[in-house]
Amino acid sequence: MDYVYGPGRNHLFVPGPVNIPEPVIRAMNRNNEDYRSPAIPAMTKTLLEDVKMIFKTTTGTPFMIPTTGTGAWESALTNTLSPGDRIVSFLIGQFSLLWIDQQQRLNFNVDVVESEWGQGANLEILAEKLASDHTHTIKAICIVHNETATGVTNNLATVRKLLDHYRHPALLLVDGVSSICALDFRMDEWGVDVALTGSQKALSLPTGIGLVCASPKALEASKSAKSVRVFFDWNDYLKFYKLGTFWPYTPSVQLLYGLRAALDLIVEEGLDNVIARHSRLGKATRLAVEAWGLKNCTQKEEWYSDTVTAVLVPPYIDSTEIVRRAWKRYNLSLGLGLNKVAGKVFRIGHLGNLNELQLLGCLAGVEMILKDVGYPVKLGSGVAAACAYLQNTIPMIPSRI
Repeated sequence: MDYVYGPGRNHLFVPGPVNIPEPVIRAMNRNNEDYRSPAIPAMTKTLLEDVKMIFKTTTGTPFMIPTTGTGAWESALTNTLSPGDRIVSFLIGQFSLLWIDQQQRLNFNVDVVESEWGQGANLEILAEKLASDHTHTIKAICIVHNETATGVTNNLATVRKLLDHYRHPALLLVDGVSSICALDFRMDEWGVDVALTGSQKALSLPTGIGLVCASPKALEASKSAKSVRVFFDWNDYLKFYKLGTFWPYTPSVQLLYGLRAALDLIVEEGLDNVIARHSRLGKATRLAVEAWGLKNCTQKEEWYSDTVTAVLVPPYIDSTEIVRRAWKRYNLSLGLGLNKVAGKVFRIGHLGNLNELQLLGCLAGVEMILKDVGYPVKLGSGVAAACAYLQNTIPMIPSRI
């Protein structure tokens, strides 16, 4: 029984945790098993190989740590860096702010490059810092690929081009929590040294697995990194990888079966098709927002996110009331505005195992809520704009042709 019952399905449109597909739920519906039996290592071996697909890497080494994205952050930092190391980190929203806070509390020398919330990382300043760093004091660049609080996506290819242009050896550490497996992400091609995501985002699983992938360069850096780590130590994993048992401590067996099913669904749809679907969902949402006469928190088209849209509301409306009313009246879950944009934006998450008709239901709900709170929206305007675009772009379902 739900703690607070509402008829029908809850329409979950926060930008994570996201909807869990039925095949994944069924795969996880099983008893506990002995993770030291031959079955779990055999499955783990295939998962470690197949999970490389979502990072688009052939050379990276993945780690599936029983944690959240926050733990994956810590794993990336402590395995590759030493206290006092200088790192350049971009502050563009709430989640990049939290990662910077972690970096500072881990005693790194954090060179913060701050942008207005709604803007992307200032890569011109990065270029200046790299150009002037003749002695290579910068040990790592830390960047959030997709800032979930503001709906801003950064251009990682440009970051790599800058590092290569200045022949700078700094590691590139990327938070891909709300991007990997939904947005175009190319670990090998973009020279990403550590990439990370969480199971509750585009993979459409429950929270509980922090997926980290390390390049050969990052693994080499871990040999000399002096940061204290125990639970997140890659060396413990690598030792058990060599033994063929894979786990230095107890994993969630149910989540591993869920991950197996989730990866199978991605393979069936095709990762490029998954990314294209998210592109359609993002574009349809932005067209609806425009039709409502509202503005996107993201200030330039080049930064638009295809996994979350942060919608600015007029000053006379408190966006918190929109989120509250969505849940209380319509059984619709939207994302709150966080920190600097609290009360100013509400967020529509459109990532994970989600289709176009589900999104249209959300957009219809938002229109009614906007009417409820006194915004003069024309009912059907956003839905119609989204429909007109989607009707011309939704492909046939490959398995049903």
